[in-house]
Amino acid sequence: MLFTDQDLKKLIGPLVIEQILSVTIGMADTIMVASCGEASVSGISLVDSISVLLVGLFGAMASGGAVVAAQYMGKKDKEMVGRASNQLFLAVGGVALVFMVIALAGNQFLLNLIYGGIEADVMEAARIYFYITAVSYPFLGIYNGGAALFRAVGNAKVSMQVAVVANLINVAGNALLIYGFQMGAAGAAISTLAARVVCAVVIFALLKKNKEIPLGKSWKPDGRILKKILYIGVPNGLENSIFQIGKLMVSSLIAGFGTASITANAIVGNVGNFQLIPGNAIGMAMITVIGQCVGAGDVKQAEYYNRKLIKTAYLYMIVLGIGLIVLARPVCSLYQLSPATTKLTVEILLYHCICCMLVHPLAFAQANSLRAAGDVKFTMVVSIASMWTCRIVLAYLIGGYMGLGVLGVWIAMTIDWCVRAFFFTTRIRSGKWTAHMNVITNG
Repeated sequence: MLFTDQDLKKLIGPLVIEQILSVTIGMADTIMVASCGEASVSGISLVDSISVLLVGLFGAMASGGAVVAAQYMGKKDKEMVGRASNQLFLAVGGVALVFMVIALAGNQFLLNLIYGGIEADVMEAARIYFYITAVSYPFLGIYNGGAALFRAVGNAKVSMQVAVVANLINVAGNALLIYGFQMGAAGAAISTLAARVVCAVVIFALLKKNKEIPLGKSWKPDGRILKKILYIGVPNGLENSIFQIGKLMVSSLIAGFGTASITANAIVGNVGNFQLIPGNAIGMAMITVIGQCVGAGDVKQAEYYNRKLIKTAYLYMIVLGIGLIVLARPVCSLYQLSPATTKLTVEILLYHCICCMLVHPLAFAQANSLRAAGDVKFTMVVSIASMWTCRIVLAYLIGGYMGLGVLGVWIAMTIDWCVRAFFFTTRIRSGKWTAHMNVITNG
């Protein structure tokens, strides 16, 4: 077997910790930024909505490179692992530089185009935050690429450790610049930039010292390998971008349901993230595990590890789901909500927990098995079609037209999960997903 139980624990454990840190420290970061004032908070949140789309594209390119590297690693071809690593940085770095130049040159224009009607003080905060954080895009791209490569060879501990350092720098920087120097949005942006610069420098230095991932000698663009990275990265990036656009549309619908619905939706989104942590971590691990199995040409092991990891995701999500169900009302009471909002929040949280325990791993973690095998076009088509027909159209139908409000939106979302789970599971059981397994290493 390519991976022992101990190997899987070493891979998944740090990914879970990294996800937990991301959620908890991210919440602390948000609280600190809130002290900047409403205009700064609004400006930062508007820019972050744009950044989510861009970061998703960097991550998609990094995932493309990780799949290529993992498959070559499974094939025991270290020379090609090194060449793929170099091309990964060129791909991610190139995309990041383009976006940085666009953001710097078109700062005010882009913000006016997207958010033209906002107040002057909010626009000023957004402009400053956007300008400074845009400089961090190439560094964020380098970090994402390096983290993806370490995970591709089964070493997730490195990205976890670097993420801890980054989050601590960000929080410390916020404390100094926001609380100490009263720099508002600029202070928050400088902290983010500093954290990303340190991340990029540290992870690239660790890569150069690492023997498992021998960086190639040539940094010239290699069209053949870049094409393979883009073969995975472009569909994944397109899928992520459309997904985020769809989320914005659904958020706009929820905003029309009133304050109680907006609040309930936000709280369930935050609290519910904790239940998703093991599923997200295992989904990331699947890129490495399935990718190496496919690279080794071992379909049976790929199928075996897909089943094993999905079962593991279910186990942990069921445990966390039961815990959240038991603690739903005490957790919601921490937010000091009105009785009506509390009732709605608890209702949606319970629904979310149950649906996660039933279908979430099959809908999302399993999709990474298909991507790791090169079956990216199928996952892209299913995800985009399901997103628009179920999550968006049904949200407006069930939530708006039928009058179920925000609960109807969550029902539409979970129908989307079921559709994805059905098609991805059917694809794997049919064996058609393995038809693409030689496209990358032999293509």
